[in-house]
Amino acid sequence: MSDPVGRNRLDEEQSPYLRQHADNPVNWQPWDETALDAAREADKPIFLSVGYSACHWCHVMADESFSDPDIAEVLNEHFVPVKVDREERPDLDRIYQTICQLVTGGGGWPLSVWLTPEGKPFFVGTYFPPEPRRGAPGFRDLVESFAESWRTDRDEIENRAEQWTSAITDRLEETPDVAGEAPGSEVLDSTVQAALRGADRDHGGFGGDGPKFPQPGRIDALLRGYAVSGRREALDVARQSLDAMANGGLRDHLGGGFHRYCVDREWTVPHFEKMLYDQAGLAARYLDAARLTSNESYATVAAETFEFVRRELSHDDGGFFATLDAQSGGEEGTFYVWTPDDVRGLLPELDADLFCDRYGVTPGGNFENKTTVLNVSATTAELADEYDLDESEVEARLEEARTALFAAREGRERPARDEKVLAGWNGLMISAFAQGSTVLEDDSLAADARRALDFVRERLWDDETETLSRRVMNGEVKGDGYLEDYAFLARGAFDLYQATGDLAPLSFALDLARATRREFYDADAGTLYFTPESGESLVTRPQEPTDQSTPSSLGVATSLFLDLEQFAPEDGFGDVADAILGSFANRVRGSPLEHVSLALAAEKAASGVPELTVAADEMPDEWRATLASRYLPGLVVSRRPGTDEELDAWLDELGLDEAPPIWAGREAADGEPTVYACENFTCSAPTRDLDEALAWFTAGDAGAGDDN
Repeated sequence: MSDPVGRNRLDEEQSPYLRQHADNPVNWQPWDETALDAAREADKPIFLSVGYSACHWCHVMADESFSDPDIAEVLNEHFVPVKVDREERPDLDRIYQTICQLVTGGGGWPLSVWLTPEGKPFFVGTYFPPEPRRGAPGFRDLVESFAESWRTDRDEIENRAEQWTSAITDRLEETPDVAGEAPGSEVLDSTVQAALRGADRDHGGFGGDGPKFPQPGRIDALLRGYAVSGRREALDVARQSLDAMANGGLRDHLGGGFHRYCVDREWTVPHFEKMLYDQAGLAARYLDAARLTSNESYATVAAETFEFVRRELSHDDGGFFATLDAQSGGEEGTFYVWTPDDVRGLLPELDADLFCDRYGVTPGGNFENKTTVLNVSATTAELADEYDLDESEVEARLEEARTALFAAREGRERPARDEKVLAGWNGLMISAFAQGSTVLEDDSLAADARRALDFVRERLWDDETETLSRRVMNGEVKGDGYLEDYAFLARGAFDLYQATGDLAPLSFALDLARATRREFYDADAGTLYFTPESGESLVTRPQEPTDQSTPSSLGVATSLFLDLEQFAPEDGFGDVADAILGSFANRVRGSPLEHVSLALAAEKAASGVPELTVAADEMPDEWRATLASRYLPGLVVSRRPGTDEELDAWLDELGLDEAPPIWAGREAADGEPTVYACENFTCSAPTRDLDEALAWFTAGDAGAGDDN
C-alpha cells in the first residue's frame, strides 16, 4: 500500500486555498487524522502553513518557497507538511496565531509554525523569504536548521514546545477562579474614550501609521456613545473614519464594496482582496450613520455594498461566498486600477477630464506601473466651479462615466472567487441585509437574507443532532461549526425576524442559541469556548473574547443571549450572559477597545435591553418609515400577531406552553396595530402612536407605564 503522506493530497480538497497548493512539490497534507497519525508514527515534526485563498503574501511564499524542489525535498523528508485554510479552521488559526503574537509581537498570514508530532509549537512566524532578507531569516535555512535540531537538540525543542503550549493555554483557555463584577453602563464611555485616544484625527481611522484596517466595532461604539451622551467628538471621529473609507482606496468606486485594508495612513492604496465579513460589518455601520445623521451618502455606500455582494458574492441558490482574490492575471490589483489613457480611451474629453480630476487619475499614478487606485480627490462642487457647470450636470456626467468604466472593467481578467459558503460569515451578511431592508425600506434585501438563511439551514444544520457544520462548497459539507458560526448565524436569523416579523427565523435563532449553550458553554469556567464540546481535541480549547477582523464570537453570543432572554426565559440565556460578563469583567475594564463586542454587551446588560413589541399582522407603512429613520442602538423590535388566538399558533410552532414575557398580554388594542415600549421590566402604556412609544425610552420616567 502506498504511503498516503508520501504525496501531495490537496487535490482531494474543495478549499480553493488548499487546491492552489495541490501542484506544489511539497507533499502537503490537510489537517486530518491521517497526517497527524503519520507524524506521530514517524516521530516527525509538523510544518504547518495557514493562509487563505485571497492572501497576497500566501501567493508570494508559495511561488518563492513551496514551488522550489530543493526546499520541498527537505520538507518532505524531515517534516509532515500540513496546509490549513484558516477560513475552514479558525480554531487552529486562533491557537497558533496566539503564540505568534506572544512570541513575535505580531501575526498574520501566511502563518508558518513548526510543531511537535503532538501539535505543540516550537517555532513560529509569518512570511519568510526563501533566502535571508532585511533581517528576516531565509525559509530554506529554517527548514534545514530545524531538521537538524530535531535530531540533535530534541530536549530543548520539546521544552520550548511545552512552555509555549502552556502560554497558549493561559492566554486562550483559562478564566478567573472568581468572577468579577460585570462592568456597568459606564463601560460605553470608557470604550468611546479609548477609541478617541486611538483615532487618527488627520486622516481618519485608528492608529498613526499604515496599514489601516476598517474598525467597524470601534465606529459602532462611537456612534452609540454619541447617541447616549450627545458627545459631538464621538460622532465627528466616527464620521471622519466612515468618510475616509468611503472616499479612499479602500472602497471600490466603480463596483461597490470594500477591500481588506489600506497599506498607508491616508487610505490611498489597499490590499485588494474583498472579504464577505468586511462588507457585512461596514454596510451595517454606514446604515447606522445614515439613520443618525440623515446623510443620504451613507445610505448610498451601504446600498452599493449590498449590490456588490449580490452581483459578485452570491450563490445562485442563496447564500454568500467567502472572498474575492487580490490578484488577477498573477498580479495584485490589476482589475481595479486605471491610467489617464485608459479613461480617455473610453470617455468623451470633458467626461474624462471630470473623472480623472474626481478620482485622482494622473500620469504618475499612486500604484505600481504608474497606475491609479481610484480615490475621491475633488468634490462635485469644486468640479462644477472649475469647469463652469451645474453641480447636477457634473454628477450626471460622473455617473455615466462610472457606468462606462465599470462595463469596460468587466472585460478584464477577473479576480478568483473563493466559493466556500461559511455559516458564520453568512450570518454576518444576513444580519446586514436584514438591517438594510429596514433602513433602506427595501423588501428585496430581506428576501435575499431569507434565501441565504434558508440555504445555510438546509445544507449546514442537522435537525436530528441540532448541530451546525462550518461550510459547504460544491455540495460538500465539511467541519464542525465553531462558536462564531452559531452566534453569527443566530444573530442574522434574529435580525431577519426583527426586520420581517417572520416566525421561522426567530425559531431558528432560538434553536441555534440553545445549541450554543449546549455545545460551547462551560458553567464552571463561566465562558463559551470557541470549539464545540463534541469537537476535535486540540492542544488547548480556545476562547474568542477579543475583536479581530470579525467581531468577538463571545461578545456576539453574549449580546444575543441578552436579546433572547425575554423570548425564552426558561433557557437561562440571561444567566449565561451574566456569567460571561463576570468572567471577563477585568479584561473588559482594562482594555475595552480590544473587547469592544463584550464591552457593548456589558453596557446592554447594565442599561437594559430596550424592547419594542409590535402587535399587528402587518407593520403600518408609516411605522416602517419611522423605524427606518431612527437610530436606536440595541433596540429589539419584537413582532407578534395582533390577537392571542393567532399568537397561539406561533407558540405551537415554537413548542412553547405559554407566551414569553415579551409577547404576553400585549395584544393589538381594538384590532388596530399597537405598540408597547419596554425596558428593565417596565413598559409604556399601549399606544397606536409609534413616535409616542419611542419617546418613552428617553422620557426619563420608565415607571410611568405598567409593569407588564
